[in-house]
Amino acid sequence: MMSAMEAVCDGEEPEVVTEACLLSEFSERGEARALINNLPDIHHDTVSREATIEKFVVIMDRYQEQPHLLDPHLEWMLNMLLEMIRNEKSPPLMVHLCFKFLYIISKVRGYKIFMQLFPHEVSDVQPVLDLLCRQDPKDTETWETRYILLLWLSMTCLIPFDLSRLDGHLSTDPGLNRESTMDRILAVAKSFLRVSDKSRDAASVLVSKFVTRPDVKQKRLGDFLDWCLTTISQTSEVTMEGTVTLDGALQSLAQLFKHGKRDDFLQYAPTVLQCLNQKRIAESNQATLRKLGVKVVQRLGLTFLKPRLAKWRYQRGSRSLAVNLAQSSVTESVEATKLDLESVSQEEDYDIPEEVENIIEQLLVGLKDKETIVRWSSAKGIGRVTGRLPKQLADDVVESVLECFSFQETDNAWHGGCLALAELGRRGLLLPSRLSDVVPLIIKALTYDEKRGACSLGSNVRDAACYVCWAFARAYEPNELNALVIATVFDRNITCRKAASVNILSPQGTFPHGIDILTAADYFTVGNLNNCYLTIRVIRELATKGLHNLTIQAPEYMANTVLPQLLPMATGMDLHRRHGAILACAEITHALYELATQNNRLHPWVTDFLSSDTIEGLKNIHQKVCRISLLGFGGELMRPAVCCLIEKLSLSKMPFKADPVITGWQWLIDDSLKNLHLFSSGARRGIQDAALSALAALCLQYYQVEPGVADVEMQDQLVSQYLLALESPEVLTRCGCALALGSLPPFMILGKLQKIFPGLQAACKVVQKAASLTEARRDAATAMSQVCVAVGVCAQGSPDRVLCESNIRPVYEALLGCMNDYSTDSRGDVGAWVRAAAMSSLMDVTLLVVASAPELLTVISLMFCSVQRMMCCLAQQAAEKIDRYRAHAGTVFLRMLHSTDPAVPHIPHREELLSIFPLETGTSLNWNAASQAFPHITQLLRLHQYQYHTLLGLTVSVGGLTESTVRYSSQSLFEYLKGIQQDATVLQQFGDTLLRIFRDNLRNDRVSVPLLKMVDQILANGCFDLFASEESHPFCVELLAICKEEIKKSKDVQKLLSCIAVFCGMVQFKGDVREKVLVQLLMLLCHPFPVVRPLALVLESDIATVRTHRNQLCDWLGVPRPILVTKVTHLGD
Repeated sequence: MMSAMEAVCDGEEPEVVTEACLLSEFSERGEARALINNLPDIHHDTVSREATIEKFVVIMDRYQEQPHLLDPHLEWMLNMLLEMIRNEKSPPLMVHLCFKFLYIISKVRGYKIFMQLFPHEVSDVQPVLDLLCRQDPKDTETWETRYILLLWLSMTCLIPFDLSRLDGHLSTDPGLNRESTMDRILAVAKSFLRVSDKSRDAASVLVSKFVTRPDVKQKRLGDFLDWCLTTISQTSEVTMEGTVTLDGALQSLAQLFKHGKRDDFLQYAPTVLQCLNQKRIAESNQATLRKLGVKVVQRLGLTFLKPRLAKWRYQRGSRSLAVNLAQSSVTESVEATKLDLESVSQEEDYDIPEEVENIIEQLLVGLKDKETIVRWSSAKGIGRVTGRLPKQLADDVVESVLECFSFQETDNAWHGGCLALAELGRRGLLLPSRLSDVVPLIIKALTYDEKRGACSLGSNVRDAACYVCWAFARAYEPNELNALVIATVFDRNITCRKAASVNILSPQGTFPHGIDILTAADYFTVGNLNNCYLTIRVIRELATKGLHNLTIQAPEYMANTVLPQLLPMATGMDLHRRHGAILACAEITHALYELATQNNRLHPWVTDFLSSDTIEGLKNIHQKVCRISLLGFGGELMRPAVCCLIEKLSLSKMPFKADPVITGWQWLIDDSLKNLHLFSSGARRGIQDAALSALAALCLQYYQVEPGVADVEMQDQLVSQYLLALESPEVLTRCGCALALGSLPPFMILGKLQKIFPGLQAACKVVQKAASLTEARRDAATAMSQVCVAVGVCAQGSPDRVLCESNIRPVYEALLGCMNDYSTDSRGDVGAWVRAAAMSSLMDVTLLVVASAPELLTVISLMFCSVQRMMCCLAQQAAEKIDRYRAHAGTVFLRMLHSTDPAVPHIPHREELLSIFPLETGTSLNWNAASQAFPHITQLLRLHQYQYHTLLGLTVSVGGLTESTVRYSSQSLFEYLKGIQQDATVLQQFGDTLLRIFRDNLRNDRVSVPLLKMVDQILANGCFDLFASEESHPFCVELLAICKEEIKKSKDVQKLLSCIAVFCGMVQFKGDVREKVLVQLLMLLCHPFPVVRPLALVLESDIATVRTHRNQLCDWLGVPRPILVTKVTHLGD
């Protein structure tokens, strides 16, 4: 139950599990069609238009990862939208809206596929061109229109007719002063290459389709390239406009050299390369320009080299499925299709242009760029260019790429090198003879981690290394690659783990046990850190739980090889390695002990596995680490690690009894518990938990002189110092030492209960001057139940050794007192932590007593109604406003009610409670949901002994601020009142309980202000109409008196306004009460606070004038005028 309480107090949330969601078809086609059909009706309304666009975007975005599902539906969507665009009656706003929809579709499916569906008849050229020319390039609202029109124009340019035919008599009639279609399209393309929106990308596509036409390239290719090079040479990237212009020119060059024929562009390639070299694009500050520069350079390299498929490349098998299936076995297929590299005839010799060396050099430099997009483009360029080189030159390129894997290089170079190797391997350009050089580097890349300050770099390198393995798995035999990715499956970075998982999963039909691996290490499972470390595999250097599991499989290896390697690391200077090594030593040692226990259950000795040097090394870890650092950030890592080591070595029964190291261990534990305030808030809980676990294990192993008998000296020392620390002014010291008392084994507590209980009980009490000690009270309440559970119960036992008749009452009094802790500070209702701890402790103690000595509950219940008070306090907490504490209280309440083995005695109204909360509600009722909790809890109002506390809890919920809590709690309360408002006796009882709560909490703003709000709602809903029919009903008289007392001399505006609302509701009561209420309201009209007298604000802001009007109202209403009391000041002699 401790863990449940901690989860409630700390607000921990369950781990989020990610699930795959694969779509099978375009299921929203009907909704998409309806949205498109509605465009003519909604295009003029801004709100409707935006809502429609948003809905369409949401639908389309679902298919970002499976865009092929849209293919059967692209044509009808395109035709519907083009029909509206072509309609001459369509207003411009609607036309632009249709183009926006077209862009949304193209963004999801990709422009290369989508643009192929555009109509491209001869008749489409001029209308599309004319419409594009009418667009304003500076209009930021309609860029989608220009983008789609440029793509459409790109398709219409593919018509197989000379464009001069579209010009008619333009060339023969000198009177016509019109541009040719060719020149118009070129002018449009050039103009849009300079715009700053996405139309620039479409303009480069237009250039690649248009300029490569046979008729255009003959007349305009040279001129256009001159224009591009002139633009590049004369434009500076210093300004944003210059950057945009350079972007457009480089994009158009990249597209031209990609789609154009080599024979057409080869003559221009040296000039273009020279221009780029002079411009030094690679030194630009703009990552986009550097990427485009790399793209152009690699396309130039492909232009210089002849298109050819390298005969020397490595081929694992045929690309044809039919050929592979025709082979008798995988082995035969591999042998039949693998090329014998030694027998390949000498390749045809041809000269490699000297420019290629410059190009490869630029691509290699690009591998080290600081931006990923540049490195990725360079890597693809390396792969493409190398595929056209002779074997020897290609091997030189590989050698240059391997130079990126020097530890003198940055993580950028390692990342770029991995990408390049992946591209080479994927294309079969990395020969098996090179694997002996490459694989060690990739293994290093899989674990690459470079510390930089308080953080580390390298996750992108490890991710790229997984991509290399993915490529290699498709190029080489599996027996060469089985161990490559295992380390990164356990990487701390989720991206690396998932990338490694993809690498393992993809060739699962080829690798041994591939399907089993697929089941255990799927993409989403490795995303869960706990699954990755503890379930899937049991190997990672710092995965200590995995090492624990692995030790069972290979104990000799772990004891004789791994532990001796870890011991120097455990005392080294590298903080992170030291931290992991200490934890690993602890887990391996404990695993060896567990194995020894299995082999020899009577006398298990871990020393059977460990050498004397190893045992000595384990013992010296603490001393050496203490000399390095136990404070600051290092201490936040080292203290939990060393405490874990102490715990595991103690549990492993290491032969250190009476050794001085035990004193050092105890000092570390005590120092950690007493100095938690010296560490960051995020580390405190881990240090505290580790120290407490170590303390319990240390006591069990080294502080027993014989089973069940404590070392008296250590017992006195520990109990005394922890009790003394409960009076420390440092709250976290109190916390640690209180929990330390609760963590002590039973034999360490026996004989000390009469000191421990009073100390913890005093720590539970709220001291007015120590309101900040909330955490200490919480942990003291928790420790009290832990001590009780440890020592057990015996009704007639010794009060110094067990929980008995003599000492049980103070325990209940202390815990029940904690249930009324409503301390607050800047963090809010921190007293809820204490209440939650008290609820859990009360449950643990009560169930313990019921199981062992139920007669004790009878004794203390007769003395001070302990069970009744406990159940009433739980009902109050279950009716309050904070969801998680309400849920915790409700869970404890039902656990006590439904306990049957044995049942908790003396629960008031047990039968009625069981009818309200049947056994099945223990699992079905969601206490966190106000809509479920309050309809049940308000039924306790009809049970006399629960009415006061339940109504007290409901008060802060009904009068609270949270909308859902207020709504459902008030609904449930009014349902109850509706059922009793005609029963005078029951209603009078409810009214008396309400007034009693008000009197008990007079000027307690936590209760009184919400209570006033609740009374206002009750009066407004006519729940007290029965009292209103009687003149000067006692309830009304008492309520008015308490309200007057509550706001007397109050300056709390919220309270005053709430009380005014109650006074207004009380006007319905007859007799003298109504007159007195009106007097109170009229007096408040002249309150010094303007916000309290809103009616007066309407009449006049001057208080004297307001008082005159107020007196006139008194005369009209027939009530006496309030008399201003003059303050008399008595002066001394």
